[in-house]
Amino acid sequence: MELKIIARIYTDFDEKFGIPRQSGICKGTVGRIVFEKEYRRPEALRGIDGYSHLWLIWQFSESVRDDWSPTVRPPRLGGNKRMGVFATRSPFRPNPIGLSSVELLGIEHTVEGEVLVVGGADILNGTPIYDIKPYLKFTDCHDDAMGGFADGVLDYRLEVDFPNELLAKICESKRDALITLLSNDPRPSYKNDGEQEYGMSYAGYEVRFKVENKLLSVTGVDKR
Repeated sequence: MELKIIARIYTDFDEKFGIPRQSGICKGTVGRIVFEKEYRRPEALRGIDGYSHLWLIWQFSESVRDDWSPTVRPPRLGGNKRMGVFATRSPFRPNPIGLSSVELLGIEHTVEGEVLVVGGADILNGTPIYDIKPYLKFTDCHDDAMGGFADGVLDYRLEVDFPNELLAKICESKRDALITLLSNDPRPSYKNDGEQEYGMSYAGYEVRFKVENKLLSVTGVDKR
């Protein structure tokens, strides 16, 4: 079976650190899906504007490897407990394929053909897209679903202290999304040093911060 790259998604994430761990966690992270020339056919998107959400099937392009492990260390379990790879959403898989549910915000008509604008993206800038499918609420949403070990590690939200003079350096349209990303604690769970300064790339900015207890304090912002 040969998987064809039908499009690439362009986001504000140039590095893996800081990308939301799941799609939809931060609805303000916007992506633009630009189709490859072969697939820039308007009729291929006929009817897609009738859906509010889409499934994206994509490649973990930074995690391609020849070998694989049957177990992985999920960051949310502190990085020191192994779980079966098929019980996680780890990028280190036999086939490096990702799955994201995103909101369809609109369709742009550009010189690159029809471009899909989506919200809630959790994907690295330039990532190859293999397929796009409509999200169907009546079958894809399961209110009684169990979340396995992930259900026990959902409470990691932080309070964010973002000084006004630093926040003013960020483009206004990117501020809410950035604060949401920071509040979800970009650090691996095993990192808990209040003195360590971290750096996160987002939307062309380098944002530095420290975390002590449940408070994340932004310490610097620079243009990249």
